[in-house]
Amino acid sequence: MEVKSRHHLRSDEVADVEDRLADQLGVDLDADTYELVELDGSAFDVVLVDGEPAVLYYESEANASEESNGDESRDREPFLTVRGANDYPPKTRVVTVDAGAVSFVSDGADVMRPGIVEADDAIAAGDLVAIAEESHGKVLAVGRAKTGGGDMVGDEGKVVESIHHVGDDLYEFNI
Repeated sequence: MEVKSRHHLRSDEVADVEDRLADQLGVDLDADTYELVELDGSAFDVVLVDGEPAVLYYESEANASEESNGDESRDREPFLTVRGANDYPPKTRVVTVDAGAVSFVSDGADVMRPGIVEADDAIAAGDLVAIAEESHGKVLAVGRAKTGGGDMVGDEGKVVESIHHVGDDLYEFNI
């Protein structure tokens, strides 16, 4: 992962990140510094929160289906990285998987219904979600919901597309 640019966020940008994560995830980021790291050739950019890669900006689902056409101002939504979600545990938008799914999810596999033991009913199709393991509640991955939370537990079908997981380039990202 090549760093394209790096700069501190303005106070209004910090407030936007904090407010959106508080509204979406019930997370209270309490930090002294916020630094945006734009990555070359990546689907996301990273926000270092007190020097740690805790937040990612990922293209919103509405924009993911459109062509870029070089428009740099496209809407990107903030969400916690796997590390960020373990440092600042989300209260909403969490999908919990059983022990049998842990190794697959940790390796970047999409989440299938049979592996899910619980999902936040407030999750809507298209939302970014944190994928946690059942025993200790540790977040293993971040993904995009393909269906609502109330429809995630079941017998068959892919319900969360993995976009970031333990051990991937973003997880290993160090600056």
